[in-house]
Amino acid sequence: MAEYTVLIVGDSDRWWTSMSLAERKGGYAKYGEFSEALAKGGHKILSGGELTQTSEARSIPAGGGPVTEGPYAESVEQVGGFYQIETDDLDGLLECCQIIASVGEGIEVRPNVTADQRPS
Repeated sequence: MAEYTVLIVGDSDRWWTSMSLAERKGGYAKYGEFSEALAKGGHKILSGGELTQTSEARSIPAGGGPVTEGPYAESVEQVGGFYQIETDDLDGLLECCQIIASVGEGIEVRPNVTADQRPS
């Protein structure tokens, strides 16, 4: 089995600032549908999380330095959440990801580095 990280990218603040309660409930329902589709497809959710607003982020520059408020990159699109998925069916996982993409999120799926890929 391979492990993948599914990154949810977009205007994560819109969930907190511009979406109505009904829109948020509808969006969360799609995430429930995503979880169900993963289970039906034999994909295993290892972990995941939804991130708070970007205004609550704290960043440290590469090489160290002072901590600043806000996200590292000044961009409209930010990572708003993630899933760690174990599966042997990348195509099936990508098909499931279409469910959450339908609520206006960008999705990036990357294989996780395995122990045998690291130098010992």
